[in-house]
Amino acid sequence: MPVTDHNGTKLWQRRTARESLSHWVMWLIGVAIFAYCWQRISETTTWFFVWDAPRIAGDLWARATPPKWDYIAQLGKPIWDTLNIATLGTLIALVLAIPVAFLAARNTTPSKLFIRPIALLIIVSTRSINSLIWALLLIAIIGPGVFAGVIAIAIRSVGFCAKLLYEAIEEIDDTQVEAITATGASRWQVMAYGIVPQILPAFAGIAVFRWDINIRESTVLGLVGAGGIGLQLSASLNVLAWPQVSLILLVILVAVVVSEWVSAKVRGAII
Repeated sequence: MPVTDHNGTKLWQRRTARESLSHWVMWLIGVAIFAYCWQRISETTTWFFVWDAPRIAGDLWARATPPKWDYIAQLGKPIWDTLNIATLGTLIALVLAIPVAFLAARNTTPSKLFIRPIALLIIVSTRSINSLIWALLLIAIIGPGVFAGVIAIAIRSVGFCAKLLYEAIEEIDDTQVEAITATGASRWQVMAYGIVPQILPAFAGIAVFRWDINIRESTVLGLVGAGGIGLQLSASLNVLAWPQVSLILLVILVAVVVSEWVSAKVRGAII
């Protein structure tokens, strides 16, 4: 909107006529794209089931309540397997992510032309594929079970941890590194005494944060046969044992809430 003085002279205008026209054209294009996408979605949607969804949800709720509390005795080992999948997968990922991060960081990589692109490719490729897909591939290679879940979580986590860690390495204070280098320290001594102490808090925070995420991801790996409590959930869904399903979902919720609490406490202590 233009601003004018008491004589009607224009003093200020937010946009020029050309900017206003381009602004409305962009809005028009956005609305047209939304309308087209909505039309395509509507053509492939059975709206009868959508309108009937509240009744179906109510029916499932009635079938799933109350939870089958005596079934909880059979969930101890599956939830323990889930915690092991998340923990071991995170530990393996951290071990692999450390060298990848140092190779990817501009200030520590031996070669920006050859080695750094390879490290960045590892980071991108492991982050771009979901852990469920990794689990499906690994089950086909090494068979179903907890081991496939651990490796799937580890591969998925390498890129995440390495990306955050190499960004932390690139943001270190160079004066400390220069001071240690000036003493005649070797490359490894510079890394051990000039770089590692600066990134340890970030590394600890990344480890705890990724472990928290992996707790959530490992709960569903059993749906594809990679062990854990997801396997019990899949079995209960297959036989339509809804009271068991509701109990398993409650156990998963409690596990996720506890892991979130532990993660928050540890991150708070570190930071």
